[in-house]
Amino acid sequence: MIDVYSWATPNGHKVHIMLEETGLKHRIHGVNIRTGDQFKPEFLKISPNNRIPAIVDHDGPDGKPLSLFESGAILLYLASKSGKFLPENLHERWQCLQWLMWQMGGVGPMFGQANHFRRYAVEKITYAVERYTNEANRLTGVLDKRLGEARFVAGNTYTIADMAIFPWMRNAESRGIDMTQYPNAQRWFDDINARPAVQRALKVLSDENSAVPIDDKARDVMFGKTQFQRR
Repeated sequence: MIDVYSWATPNGHKVHIMLEETGLKHRIHGVNIRTGDQFKPEFLKISPNNRIPAIVDHDGPDGKPLSLFESGAILLYLASKSGKFLPENLHERWQCLQWLMWQMGGVGPMFGQANHFRRYAVEKITYAVERYTNEANRLTGVLDKRLGEARFVAGNTYTIADMAIFPWMRNAESRGIDMTQYPNAQRWFDDINARPAVQRALKVLSDENSAVPIDDKARDVMFGKTQFQRR
C-alpha cells in the first residue's frame, strides 16, 4: 500500500495520474496547502521541503517502507515499481528523462511564477507579469515544436514525461497562453485529457480544494511570512 500526501495542484495531479494509470494500490491523504497542513511536523518528516506531493510506500525496496518527496522522483519510483510508462528502449528512455527534467526545471517553476504574478500577487508588477508570461509562452512553443515531430514528448509512447507536463498545461489562459497558437500542443493535450485514468485523477481532492477560498490568510500561508518561517 502506498500512502499519498497531496493536494489538487499540478504537481499533485502528476502523481494522481500515474497512480490511476498504473492501478497501484494507494490511499490519498489531503494536505491542505491553503490552511498550512504542509507545515505540520508529521508531514515534514516525510517532506522536509514542506511541499506536496509525498508518498510512503509500505512495501518498498526489499519489502521495507520508503518515503519520497519531489514529484519527479515519485514518478520515476512508481515507473520502476510498476514497470510502466518509462520506455525500455534506451533512446526513448533518455528522451523521456530529458523532458521530465525540462518540466521540473523549466515548466513548473516558470508557469508557477506566471500564475502567481498574474493571479495571486496583491501588487501587480508589470515587469514580473510580462517576464513570466513571455517565458511561459516560450516554453509552450518548445513543447509545440517537439509535438510537431512526435505524438508524445518521448516519441510514440505515452510516458511519465507527458504526465508531468500535462497538468501544467491545464488552464493555460491563466498563464497568458493562447493555445490556439500552439496546435500540436493542443492536440496532445486533448488526447491525454480524454484518457479515463486522467479524468479520474483530476477529480482527486478537487472538491476539497475548491471548498477553501484564497483569502488573505491563505495568501499568507502560501506566499507570505508563514511560508518563510524557519522550521
